[in-house]
Amino acid sequence: MNDSISTLFLEINSINFIFYVGKKDENKNFKILYQLEIPISGPTSNRIFDLENSLNTIKKNVILIEQKLNKSFKEIILILEDFDTSFINLSGFKKLNGYQVLRENITYILNSLKSYVNEIETQKTILHIFNSKFNLDNKRVDNLPIGLFGDFYSHELVFILINKNDYRNLKNILDKSNLKIKKILIKDFIKGATISETNKDVETFFHIKIEEKKSKIIYFENNCLKFEQVFNFGSDIIIKDISKVTSLEINNIKETIKDLNIENQFSDEDFIETSSKRKIKKKLIYEIAFARAEEIFELLLIKNINLVHFKNSTNTVFLEIDKKSYFRGLEKIFQEIFTINNTFDLRSLKIDSFDQNLLETADKLVHFGWKSEAIPITASKKSILARFFGTIFE
Repeated sequence: MNDSISTLFLEINSINFIFYVGKKDENKNFKILYQLEIPISGPTSNRIFDLENSLNTIKKNVILIEQKLNKSFKEIILILEDFDTSFINLSGFKKLNGYQVLRENITYILNSLKSYVNEIETQKTILHIFNSKFNLDNKRVDNLPIGLFGDFYSHELVFILINKNDYRNLKNILDKSNLKIKKILIKDFIKGATISETNKDVETFFHIKIEEKKSKIIYFENNCLKFEQVFNFGSDIIIKDISKVTSLEINNIKETIKDLNIENQFSDEDFIETSSKRKIKKKLIYEIAFARAEEIFELLLIKNINLVHFKNSTNTVFLEIDKKSYFRGLEKIFQEIFTINNTFDLRSLKIDSFDQNLLETADKLVHFGWKSEAIPITASKKSILARFFGTIFE
């Protein structure tokens, strides 16, 4: 196995460290060679508080992986999920007065906006910068208008930041583990890029993820991660409501319905028996699940004032139901709700292979950059746009 083409990834979220090792095979297909998930107490509430525990966890498991694969790693790619990220949208401009757009004009705008963000966000670190829009004489252009004549040029950027101390703690832990951070990627960015690459007809969309205890909506515009919002409720509110209506313990409800494919075809004669031998109408469970799923849909999409302007740009929604959801039919219920609403174009994600697709996308982002990212990753092969922005910010 060639060290130069094998990559070590570490995903950090609020409850787990997930190690991956991947490489391209002889057919240039990306394969996950090894995966290891470790529940830890280090990252808590999207922060790392226990340095020693986190350090020991990483060092011990990296050594384990190296021994199993008979290789050593000097670099690592970090994938962050559930960290406290913030988004800043800014525009800069240049009066041209009939002259051409020059490289130095764009360099000035980008460096000025980056300096401004660093000045106002002294406690945060920039992880990603995306090109959102290029406008020449108040008309949008798809690519950098270098060489074009005009009177006024504006350039919109999206900055994604994390807490500076979170970054320092991560770097400190990995430095002590003798691992150099090659790149830090926000997982929602990787997901959006994966969706974009596998759905060539879509560049602007919403991505909704329903988990057990939280829900999230992410907005991608013109291949640019522009907004995300997390809600402190998920499929667990359905469980709680069923428990409340039936007066059964939550754990009893979970066990009872874990294999139930909820649908609206149940009759009044269809029952499910609990572990306590009590019978519950399947139709009742469906009605409760539908009502709560509809409420989630409305809070995330319909009544969400943060999406007012974004909804003018797209009606495409990709729905992801977490694997740990207790309802086999929850996705079908959401499909019914979207059909009734008739406002959005709902598309489902194929979760079974999503980890594989995510890692492949992450690998491409590290080595080739992303079409809308203003600061690409250092690599030998990049797009023309990526190489241009790389020279600006190096």
